[in-house]
Amino acid sequence: MPFPIKKMKKPWAWLCAAVVLVTAASLVAFSQYVRLDTTSPSAARDRATSTVRPLSGGVDCREAKCVALTFDAGPSEHSARLLDILKEEKVPATFFLLGKRHIEKYPELVERMADEGHEVANHTWDHKRLTELEADEIREEIERPNKEIERLIGRRPTLMRPPQGRTNDTVHDICRELGMSEILWSVTAKDYKTDDSDLIRQRVLDQTERDGIILLHDIYDGTVPAVPGIIDALKERGFVLVTVPQLLAPGQAEPGKVYR
Repeated sequence: MPFPIKKMKKPWAWLCAAVVLVTAASLVAFSQYVRLDTTSPSAARDRATSTVRPLSGGVDCREAKCVALTFDAGPSEHSARLLDILKEEKVPATFFLLGKRHIEKYPELVERMADEGHEVANHTWDHKRLTELEADEIREEIERPNKEIERLIGRRPTLMRPPQGRTNDTVHDICRELGMSEILWSVTAKDYKTDDSDLIRQRVLDQTERDGIILLHDIYDGTVPAVPGIIDALKERGFVLVTVPQLLAPGQAEPGKVYR
C-alpha cells in the first residue's frame, strides 16, 4: 500500500486553517484592550483647565494618595450592609448600577446611595456586551438605566462602565452623544470567581497603588465581608478613599473618553 501522503495533507490543511482563524479571532478580541486609548487619573488632573476649583469632599488628589473604591452590578441584597460599612468607615464609593433585576428591584438603595454621598453611575440595563450590539441597542442599554436613575435621584449619571470592560469606537461615540464617560479599572479581585473574602482582600491589597480604581461587585457573597479589611488596610497604608470624580478633580471626565 503506498504511503497516503495526499490523504494526510487535507487534515493538516484544515488544522492550520483553524489555528489561523482562532488566532486571528483572539487577536481581534485582545486588541480591544491593548489598543484602547485611556486616560489615567493623574493625566485628567494635569489637563484640568482650572487649578483652583474647590474639590468636593475636601480631598485634593494632587496631594493626597487617593484610590477609588467602585462596585459593579448592584444594587443587591448585600448592598444595604455595604452601605452601612461605608457609612461607619466614612468612605465614599462609586456604584455602577445595573437596571434589570437590580435598579428596578431595589430603588430605595439607589436613593440611599445618592443620599449618603456616593457616586451613582451606569453599568447598562442588562449587562450585554456592548461591542456585540448594534448602535441602537447600545444606546438603549445605556439610556434606560440613566432614565431610571434620574427618576430616583433627580440627576442623570455621567459615568458608565461597559460590561466586562468591552468597548469600541461605536460605544465611545454613543457615550459622547449621551454625555457619558467610560470608567474602567486598574485593580480587580476577580470576586466573581471566589467567595473567599480573605483572598478578595489580599488580591486588592496586592494590586493597589496611588490613583488606583478598584473593581468589586456587591452581588457576590464573599465581597462585602472583605470590604472592612480592605478599607482598614488601605487607610493604614496612607491611602485616601474617594469617588471617581474626586479622583479626577480638578479635572473632569469628558464624554466619549475612557479612564483607567
